[in-house]
Amino acid sequence: MVRVSVRIKGRVQGVFFRQATCDKARSLHLTGWVRNRPDGDVEAVFEGPRQAVEKILAWCEQGPDAASVAEVKTRHEIFTGEYATFMIK
Repeated sequence: MVRVSVRIKGRVQGVFFRQATCDKARSLHLTGWVRNRPDGDVEAVFEGPRQAVEKILAWCEQGPDAASVAEVKTRHEIFTGEYATFMIK
């Protein structure tokens, strides 16, 4: 099990990025959260099996159709298992 914190830059707010991320994460049985940042970025934490986390990270590179992702910064962290589900903050 792994935990990755991400920050997504580009045109990622106002394009249903959070909801699409939540739907995708839940479909992969990941836990964690996603939220908008005041600076226009989207931030998320994903926890789950390595393969599923790698899939969501690849998806974040593109995001939903209306998004235009410029950069995805990732930080690997210690898995905590603290989340019961994936949620929008």
